[in-house]
Amino acid sequence: MAPNLFVVLTNPIEGTDDAFNEWYDNRHVPEVLDVPGVVAAQRYDIADVKVPDDEDLPAQLPPPTHRYMVIYELADEPDTVMAEFLKRVMAGTLTLGEWLDLTTVSLTGWTPRGERVTAPR
Repeated sequence: MAPNLFVVLTNPIEGTDDAFNEWYDNRHVPEVLDVPGVVAAQRYDIADVKVPDDEDLPAQLPPPTHRYMVIYELADEPDTVMAEFLKRVMAGTLTLGEWLDLTTVSLTGWTPRGERVTAPR
């Protein structure tokens, strides 16, 4: 895995999931993979996780706010890749599809903290 990540949480405009996913998978991800420093992408759908509604739990979790996530693996620092993202968005070569609800997008850069730890087997 590349050392740095972008985690992007998104929602489509209500009722446009099929068009959103078609655009995201077949146009947007290839455009992002063309950005220097981006080495891989993996999209995810939210999974329904059952958390018991129990008063004994330490806290009540808020409901999820996004239905889709993509993790981009980066070979460069997040700031370097973000600068190129913005340059391409402004030039129109990195599209923000008409189905993307821009008011809900969350994009964060991540760098490793410590070593990767795996579960003993």
